[in-house]
Amino acid sequence: MQRIVKTLHLDSLLSQSNGIAAVAGAILGPIVEILYGPDRLLFFYALTAVIVWDWISGIAAARKDVTYSSHYGLMGIFRTIFILWFPVVANILDKLSHTPGVFFYPVIIGTMFHVLNSATANAYRAGWKRWIPSWAINFVSSEIKAKAERAMKMRGGIK
Repeated sequence: MQRIVKTLHLDSLLSQSNGIAAVAGAILGPIVEILYGPDRLLFFYALTAVIVWDWISGIAAARKDVTYSSHYGLMGIFRTIFILWFPVVANILDKLSHTPGVFFYPVIIGTMFHVLNSATANAYRAGWKRWIPSWAINFVSSEIKAKAERAMKMRGGIK
């Protein structure tokens, strides 16, 4: 058996860290399905993708304006957990009231909209504005201004 594993180069696939990741997936997958509902997983994936986009653009923006902070980044993890919890509560309210998404869909769409605004403003701050349509920049201009002001405060008012 060991010879087959080495011949097929499966030794790295069968590592301890891969086993831990597989167990985590086996535990987290059903939990996500229970919390969001099996018919609503695509919305969870979309929200997660938008959050990852926001994180990437936020890190790039913070590095560009020299406001990257491990404390602020750690707080971002807690904000993300908080954001992911809104649709969970909405899904539970739908189950309790036997409604077909009356709470869930507005909450998750609104949450994605909020995070998309943040990601767009971060992308602008990161210097990626040539890839953002001008109407989107105009739409999130107040978010861009708020993030720029927060960055200045984090840097001690130095621009």
